[in-house]
Amino acid sequence: MLNKFARHLMLIKKIALAASISLLTDTAVAQDFGLAELMSLLAQRKSSHATFVERKFLKVLEQPVESSGELEYVAPSLVKKQTLKPKPELLILDGEKLSIESGNKRRKTFNLQDHPEVSTFVTSIRATLSGDLSALENYYAVGLTGSQQQWQLLLTPKQPQLLKLIKQIRIDGTQGFVSTIAFEQADGDRSEMVITSDDGK
Repeated sequence: MLNKFARHLMLIKKIALAASISLLTDTAVAQDFGLAELMSLLAQRKSSHATFVERKFLKVLEQPVESSGELEYVAPSLVKKQTLKPKPELLILDGEKLSIESGNKRRKTFNLQDHPEVSTFVTSIRATLSGDLSALENYYAVGLTGSQQQWQLLLTPKQPQLLKLIKQIRIDGTQGFVSTIAFEQADGDRSEMVITSDDGK
């Protein structure tokens, strides 16, 4: 009887030890997860296609304005945003060129170099998708919280001119996929885009 009890006690100790080691290992992994690791994960995704739902919260309106459509990204610099509802609109960011086509209106193309504030804003998205930390840090104070499975980037503009437009950008994700992009404007308006990849992530 005593030997049987001793064996059970030893088994319990082994299980407890294994659980402790597992917990310590998970903690170490979480502590090791930083900006370099996140950017490496993001850089591995060379292309993606997703759907989005975007809500804009404006002070002048009681209800948020909602739109939805499709997103496409091809590394390192091509981003397409195809809004389908409530009205069609196509936005294409290709290198330093930004093209916008709304409804039946003729497509307009801009050079980002002629609009530095827009270029800085665009960098927050494109540099995150491509895992380019140096580009992000050129314009933003970058903060990271969470783990590889659920992380959050906070981008705060360094330039006073951009701070007059954007107070903060929040980007959430899991591993190498961006799931939410939220903008908090300096005037109090804000927007949040929830992204769902085609493979359901």
